[in-house]
Amino acid sequence: MSSSIGARVFRGCRALLAPAATKAKTATVAKPKPKPTPKPKPTPTTSTPRTTAITKPIPVSSALGDFLGSSEASRAEAVKKIWAYIKSHDLQNPSNKREIFCDDKLKTIFAGKDKVGFLEIGKLLSPHFVKTA
Repeated sequence: MSSSIGARVFRGCRALLAPAATKAKTATVAKPKPKPTPKPKPTPTTSTPRTTAITKPIPVSSALGDFLGSSEASRAEAVKKIWAYIKSHDLQNPSNKREIFCDDKLKTIFAGKDKVGFLEIGKLLSPHFVKTA
């Protein structure tokens, strides 16, 4: 009786009514794939590191030289020393840490401004670095 119900549902499709065929499992041995040979890594050259414009010591103006204590400095070194001075003297605005209050020593460097944004420091330091040809 169940076959007649199945015949009605599947409308005589023999592939669907036929019993499931069992497949014999064959034991096939998979060949291991050969590992690709690793490419040789290039050996790092032990040359001296390049000095870029930001790390190259260049002459500075007398005002910046007095602040830094030297007549030559790199841009990165100057910014680091200025930030160390700002942090040690607590010159950041507590409500807006991006704003810096200038004391008399910083006013000589930052064109006499009372307040300076931290993004302005690079712009205001630019005229203090003497261009060499």
